[in-house]
Amino acid sequence: MRKLFGTDGIRGVANIEPMTGEMAMKLGRAAAYIFKNKTGRHRIVIGKDTRLSGYMLESALTSGICSIGVDVLLIGPLPTPGIAFITRALRADAGVVISASHNPYEDNGIKFFSEDGFKLPDDLELEIEKLIFSGKIDSIRPTAKDMGKAYRINDAEGRYIEFAKNSIPKGMDFEGMKIVLDCANGAAYKVAPMMLRELGAEVAAIGIEPSGMNINDGCGSLYPKKLQELVLEKKADIGIAYDGDADRAIFSDELGREANGDQIMAMSAIEMKKQGRLKNNTLVTTVMSNMGLDIAMKEADINVIKTKVGDRYVLEEMVKNDCNLGGEQSGHIIHLDYNTTGDGIITTLQILALMNNTKKKLSELSSCMTIFPQVLLNVRVKEKKEFSSIPEVSKVIKNCEDQLKDRGRILVRYSGTEPVARVMIEGESEGKIKIMAEEIAGTIKEAIG
Repeated sequence: MRKLFGTDGIRGVANIEPMTGEMAMKLGRAAAYIFKNKTGRHRIVIGKDTRLSGYMLESALTSGICSIGVDVLLIGPLPTPGIAFITRALRADAGVVISASHNPYEDNGIKFFSEDGFKLPDDLELEIEKLIFSGKIDSIRPTAKDMGKAYRINDAEGRYIEFAKNSIPKGMDFEGMKIVLDCANGAAYKVAPMMLRELGAEVAAIGIEPSGMNINDGCGSLYPKKLQELVLEKKADIGIAYDGDADRAIFSDELGREANGDQIMAMSAIEMKKQGRLKNNTLVTTVMSNMGLDIAMKEADINVIKTKVGDRYVLEEMVKNDCNLGGEQSGHIIHLDYNTTGDGIITTLQILALMNNTKKKLSELSSCMTIFPQVLLNVRVKEKKEFSSIPEVSKVIKNCEDQLKDRGRILVRYSGTEPVARVMIEGESEGKIKIMAEEIAGTIKEAIG
């Protein structure tokens, strides 16, 4: 059983176990020990989002890593995909991201990238946990010249911007395009507006004044209403909202309507197929994606591979099946031709390039799929028991499935990062599926809420 790592690293309320300075130091020591596997000096990159608690965790991780004799390269606030890139660019042994993504500011998290910029597989995360809880590395204490040093890298933002720009054709710009951005007061607050202005766009940006306590606070990809209103007010061509660490992006078309990850994947896959760039004619997504995406891909004669929820599992299937496009409904889109993880900035550039190439508005491009009504309810739980072992929950799910037959679907699962059960139902009648979702959620709440 894993004690620390969930589907996206370690996450929790900052300064409460496991997100304490003490645990961060242990994580730094364990990770440094594991990645110290080649000759010469060793280096680990540390980047973060804009949360207040990032300072505490950054210092603790740095101390732990240096205590094993590994150097630290500090790059400050930068999108998670930028940290994956910088890890590769600086030939570091590993990268660490301090972020709780879309969670509120009082939470924080820690996740690792290997030297090739990919998130760690489950077995390596388990190895880190074993090192921490076994006490195996407690006696490893380099001294004198064998201890590590910390360095500040001052040009990480510029490096990442240039890297991202290379994902679109040379010479392409967005002159004459009006764009609204919501950077969630998070990691993209500098790089996203700067990059798009460099490419000639007229940019109106909100969520660019981080205080350490306002990340994701009524803004960003979880709260796109302000973005949509501003798109209409400014008569913009498109709106883009990022989450706290900018590995996901949600869009608004020129009519102020949301375009989520499923729609972005649909339009991207269709265009990539037309250009002969969609590897193995396949899109990889998760079981949470809307039925409308499956239908759109079938009509376009594109194969779909489904994984369990979590962009790391999408990536694993992409690598396994040699695919270059995948993602999640939430806006984590992985363009494996350009980066090794979900990248909201590169997704932005790909969609703007698509609009540029086709001369079509986002509303027209997103009409390639019809979204089935979907209801998603969250229930906080005190334990994560198998739903099949709770008779009353199994019964209500079966009853609802019998009613939907083949004209809808039900997915009930636990969050990998929070003590939450998620109930998702799709069907033709929004009113009907809402009643079903509330019935299932209520039964779960009574049993284990």
